[in-house]
Amino acid sequence: MFPKDLSYRMPAEWCRHERTFISWPVRESMCYPQDYEPVCQGYREFVLAISEFEPVTVIVNPDEYEEVKESFDHPKIDFLPVPHNDSWIRDNGPTFLTDEKGNRAGVNWHFNAWGAKYMPWDLDDQVAPEILNRFKMKRFDAPLVLEGGSFHVDGEGTLITTEECLLNKNRNPHLTREQIEHHLKQFLNIEKVIWLKRGLSGDETDGHIDNTACFASPGKVFIQVCHDSEDENFKIARENLEILRNATDARGRKIEIIEIQQPPKREMNGERLTLSYINFYFVNDGIILPVFGGSAEETDRMAETILRETLPDRRIRKIDGMSIIKEGGNVHCSTQQMPAPLNEQKPGNRKR
Repeated sequence: MFPKDLSYRMPAEWCRHERTFISWPVRESMCYPQDYEPVCQGYREFVLAISEFEPVTVIVNPDEYEEVKESFDHPKIDFLPVPHNDSWIRDNGPTFLTDEKGNRAGVNWHFNAWGAKYMPWDLDDQVAPEILNRFKMKRFDAPLVLEGGSFHVDGEGTLITTEECLLNKNRNPHLTREQIEHHLKQFLNIEKVIWLKRGLSGDETDGHIDNTACFASPGKVFIQVCHDSEDENFKIARENLEILRNATDARGRKIEIIEIQQPPKREMNGERLTLSYINFYFVNDGIILPVFGGSAEETDRMAETILRETLPDRRIRKIDGMSIIKEGGNVHCSTQQMPAPLNEQKPGNRKR
């Protein structure tokens, strides 16, 4: 049976979390291994920032377990030795599900390192089942290559993604768009998919939605926009905005669009860095927001203001968005939430 048959569903990210998972960096997998220590410091900042709001479980390779554990001393931070190739647990971790009875389960998607871009990925493909086994949760194995950063849900039946990623032939070349939608509906218990076209320029994940757009609450979507017609993201954002303006969600609501101006373009060795405010992360009663400083100080302030005005009951906790961006992601990419059981959600946290 599928999760949908058993009334499991994926809760929205703003629902109450029991904990957040973060995978510790692996030097051998890094694009710039000489930056291992600064990247670890960036992850350390993420872990400590999130621990201000909720417990954090750090996934560590077994041979580094003692060393990493000793570098922290915090009652809300614990450690789990699990072999892994890379640190992006949003993409290789389980997608957690809940039901109305308080049961939880997880979806184990196939993982192929973003279309076989990085080798090896055999350990990463086993991270999700290992976590579900450690926490003794029911596991649903999905016949689909999928990364957690490639979709967002509103918790009320709507999923948003990009054609660039989910329809990419380097993931599921044997599946049609309709077949992929069917799998999403069966495993996440959603009713409707909103397909944007492309993700941000320079995104090596082939257009992950968590850099481009996300739900602020049911019926509301944040989207990063670009007003420079010479920038590659100008056409991308305009195309996606047009889709959203004509979209309705699973409840039949027209989408309220909240635009966030992109930070100024930055490059590393001639390649664009995927700077995104959309790559923020919902935590209990807060938001972890990457900011980029320097030439981005004005857009940093604008993004913080928009989030504060849209989500006034959440504390905005800013972190250094440049600390790990050269490795290809940010705070949302490096985290995975375990929701609290649905029957333990606090009033006012299930829908915003």
